[in-house]
Amino acid sequence: MSHRRYAIYYVPPSGVFARFGAEWLGWDIDTGKTTSQPDLPGLAQITERPRRYGFHATLKPPFRLADGADIRQLRDAVAEVACDVAPASCDGLELSRLGRFLALTAVGDAAAVSQVASDCVAKLDGFRAASTEAELAARQKSRLSDRQQRTLERWGYPYVMEDFRFHMTLTGQLPKADIAFWTETLRARMPDLPSPFVLDAITLVGEREDGHFEVIQRYPLTG
Repeated sequence: MSHRRYAIYYVPPSGVFARFGAEWLGWDIDTGKTTSQPDLPGLAQITERPRRYGFHATLKPPFRLADGADIRQLRDAVAEVACDVAPASCDGLELSRLGRFLALTAVGDAAAVSQVASDCVAKLDGFRAASTEAELAARQKSRLSDRQQRTLERWGYPYVMEDFRFHMTLTGQLPKADIAFWTETLRARMPDLPSPFVLDAITLVGEREDGHFEVIQRYPLTG
């Protein structure tokens, strides 16, 4: 299947944790299929935006392939990165509020985890088509610091490198009055979260024509 864009994600391996995320969002990125969500009024609406991306943490944000590059070359390059980069870990994950959405974030020193993301961004940047004026303008609608503006121009996305924060999104933007309710709902339904959290594989994913992302291949980190 051809894909509109590609990205490098952390996608949890099969198991209770991955199944929780797939069912909560209503999309299984591993199988490329919809799932039945819990019977909770409003859940489909608050997960509409993150659903198409699946349960993941972004390491290298979605990008179009540069002219002259093809998926076979990209797959080979991701495999090389995985061979060069060592697994990384932090103390665990926790449910956090990021602005007005909820996500799982890293606990403790996550510098090594962030370094994996930076390596993916830098080492695979040759495969990223240059951002269009429209893409840059869309990102600039957010309030960016000078550093984020420079990062956007260099890497095509403002929240990488020094501004990267590992997170696994669980909701879209929530009304302020609903944040406490959905926080407690998630806490009641989440399985035990990884402790410690180990990032030991990176995953090449593709965006389908319908806008949903799916796994293309996982690559164990062996550096």
